[in-house]
Amino acid sequence: MNRGAIKDRIEELRRVIEEHNYRYYVLDQPVITDQEYDELMRELIELENRYPEFITPDSPTQRVGGAPLEAFETVRHDVPLLSLANAFGADELREFDRRIRQAVGGPVDYVVELKIDGVSVALTYENGLFVTGATRGDGYLGENITANLRTVPTVPLRIREKLPRLVVRGEGYMPKKAFEALNQEREKEGQPLFANPRNAAAGSLRQLDPRITARRSLQVFVYDLLAIEGEEPATHAEVLEFLERLGFAVNPHRKVCADIEEVIVYCEEWTERREELPYEIDGMVVKVNRREFHRILGNTAKSPRWAIAYKFPAQQAVTQVENIIVRVGRTGALTPTAVLKPVRLAGTTVTRATLHNEDMIREKDVRLGDMVVVQKAGDIIPEVVNVLKERRTGEEREFHMPEYCPECGARVVRLEGEAAARCSGGLACPAQVREGIIHFASRQAMNIEGLGPAVINQLLEKGLIRDPGDLYYLKYEELVKLERLGPQSAKNLLEAIEASKQNSLAQLIFALGIRHVGSRAARLLAENFASLDELAQASYEELTAIPEIGPKMAESIISFFREPRNQEVIGKLKRAGVNTRGDVNGNLQRPLAGKRFVLTGTLASMTRREAQEKIEALGGEVSSSVSRKTDYVVVGENPGSKYDRAKELGITILNEQDFLRMLETGL
Repeated sequence: MNRGAIKDRIEELRRVIEEHNYRYYVLDQPVITDQEYDELMRELIELENRYPEFITPDSPTQRVGGAPLEAFETVRHDVPLLSLANAFGADELREFDRRIRQAVGGPVDYVVELKIDGVSVALTYENGLFVTGATRGDGYLGENITANLRTVPTVPLRIREKLPRLVVRGEGYMPKKAFEALNQEREKEGQPLFANPRNAAAGSLRQLDPRITARRSLQVFVYDLLAIEGEEPATHAEVLEFLERLGFAVNPHRKVCADIEEVIVYCEEWTERREELPYEIDGMVVKVNRREFHRILGNTAKSPRWAIAYKFPAQQAVTQVENIIVRVGRTGALTPTAVLKPVRLAGTTVTRATLHNEDMIREKDVRLGDMVVVQKAGDIIPEVVNVLKERRTGEEREFHMPEYCPECGARVVRLEGEAAARCSGGLACPAQVREGIIHFASRQAMNIEGLGPAVINQLLEKGLIRDPGDLYYLKYEELVKLERLGPQSAKNLLEAIEASKQNSLAQLIFALGIRHVGSRAARLLAENFASLDELAQASYEELTAIPEIGPKMAESIISFFREPRNQEVIGKLKRAGVNTRGDVNGNLQRPLAGKRFVLTGTLASMTRREAQEKIEALGGEVSSSVSRKTDYVVVGENPGSKYDRAKELGITILNEQDFLRMLETGL
């Protein structure tokens, strides 16, 4: 054959193989045998090996996975990947429906889908070709896992229409049989087992070596259209049909319901049928069908108002309490945990359940050796529901909280009015130190990538660190000697520690772990004090003058900064060059304080998330809906109904140039 004929044969083989992949993985309707499929693939591989100039990224041969990556790049999502609010019963679904009908002024129909228990991903296509795949991350920033998603057979490398741009959202998951086989293989190799299929899918999609992902039998169901250049379907039901026509795997178990009572019946049906499926589900997703209403209803900061997750009632099982152990947290609180005889529950093997505190143990009368009913609250957190006292044999033993800390030996105290017993050892307690450093490095705090509990434990055990301040003085030669931390990982960790020096004052305040100070309180403190030094010198009156900073929090802040060990840690952080100053200094540098903004349409110079951050940095507030309390509506290209609502109410409308001028001048 001449080269033109060879190229044509390669393209024909690709088309035929992808069609058979679609029939096998998506439709579950194969029309050729495995042997015939293998012969087609073998011919394509041979031709591409002989003529590598004809290899393209969308070839089926490229699914096997390429060379390992050093790290994942960060991807900014075009459209935020929000999470869903939850409903735990029929009454909460009815209340959701009432709010929807009130907002849109009439009846609505819904689409109900299975809620796949997996990992949310965004897939981007340009001119019909798959170009980027990313994790959800925090909803705004995710990780680029394109190489791994290419190995998943239900992710089409080329869709069936050559659309200029398309972004869809889906759920990566691992079928039950694949999960069981993977754990059996890991058990033989002496590797730790995955707790459930969701964790296995998450771990598989975040492998730096795509060849490992390719062996994990992952699948993806696509369920939403995030962005498209072209005409959009009018309803969500039409979106799902459109995605199917493009060649995506869309879950077939879905229903358009005329009203909320029909929704409830369908949800209850799948509550009973969930075990029939070859994959795990943890609920149902209820969405308003008309996409026009999506724009009217809008979103909260975390969730769309037009959709809700119906969570299945907690599954229960009976097992035995083999032991009760006590864990010491970063604030010194002692949390008792029941060690259970392993029992299968909601798709996972449960071996532990929290008992919260001593009062709960007394209230439920939980004893060592008791037979108990356990459940997963929201299918996530195992808890003891009640004790089967009628099954007691007389050999059960009462549990008593220890008088001394199991970690450091300090006396355990329980302050008046508090449910938790606490270790009095403070920063001399290794458990509190360890948990405090884990918190310091966590994503919401200093966000030091690669500094997980296992590494922190090794650093503490080898005496390389005693507190968070010591992290900034670690050396490469010390890190490479740690178990499972090779040269590249050690280099990456040092770079992450160095990068964290530039974090905001709010992140640092939260990272310090001041009791009662969460991330929101940390942001409020950073907005009202120019530096950590200024906050450390703040009086009780200055602190309680800030809205949301109450007496208990103010006393905790003052106590924290008076502690000599905390002063020592802060001194280390300063000497290492960690940022301890804020970006603003009261309202003098917060010209937009008290102003409420609404964003609509697409801005050319920044994403909506970036615009929100800039407004908030200058003291303004961003809302998702237009009301009479709105001061400004910022309008980009293709604005939605918020623009019309702003004109109706006579609210000041800013185009992008006006908005940028305001950000620059504060006027």
